[in-house]
Amino acid sequence: MSRFRPPLQEGWIARSALIAVALGYVGVLLVLPLATVFGTAFSAGVRTWIAAIREPDALAAIELTLLVAAIAVPLNILFGIAAAWAVAKFQFPGKAALVTLIDLPFSVSPVVAGLVYVLLFGAQGWFGPWLIDHGVQIIFALPGLVLATVFVTFPFVARELIPLMSAQGRADEEAALSLGASGWQTFWHVTLPNIRLGLLYGVLLCNARAMGEFGAVSVVSGHIRGETNTIPLHIEVLYNDYNFVAAFAVASLLTFLALVTLAAKSLIEWRYRDSIAALGH
Repeated sequence: MSRFRPPLQEGWIARSALIAVALGYVGVLLVLPLATVFGTAFSAGVRTWIAAIREPDALAAIELTLLVAAIAVPLNILFGIAAAWAVAKFQFPGKAALVTLIDLPFSVSPVVAGLVYVLLFGAQGWFGPWLIDHGVQIIFALPGLVLATVFVTFPFVARELIPLMSAQGRADEEAALSLGASGWQTFWHVTLPNIRLGLLYGVLLCNARAMGEFGAVSVVSGHIRGETNTIPLHIEVLYNDYNFVAAFAVASLLTFLALVTLAAKSLIEWRYRDSIAALGH
């Protein structure tokens, strides 16, 4: 008598095993850490959580993080649209090199990127003495944080838009121009509506990375409490001071921002699911 299971039973067992492995993996690596963060954050009560968030250094870190993201993200939007437009719509020497350079932050350690800025703009760097003579401070100040954040986040918008704009081609823009539209009108009424979904994705990813970046900003910040510490750096300071509840309280705020970003991404996918399906085809 054959001992082989029927195909349907074999498929059901394999499917159940794969689902169990996937759920277990997600549970251990995602759900459990999230539960630990929020559980520890509120372990001493809501009042303690609020006190940790309202502490002056924490408020300064939150304000600085939002400010850095508010500067870096728009800059990356401008660069991402311009780079994607150039790569997708035109042929020019060095196009392959430009695409490769856009991917550079994905392969370079953020710490190395921060060290590069220190070597360039630090007191002993290439341009440091000239900057000091002219009263300009980049390292251990807001400009250094913005530069480091821009570097580690600038591929996100461009990388979302390049394949989308390449797939769309130039036909719509050429038709608009042939009908007498200006370059700005063509961009505003033709190109931008066609790329809005990819642009939204890129902005969400860019903003999430900007607010959560640690390595690059850690090098250029100087860890000055209340002045150059962003939220991730403030969490490290609290943890190193053995103030675990406060550290997890601030970490829960950053985690909540990440969950909001994920929810916004899911909302966009649900709202424009028909458009996304059409783009996929």
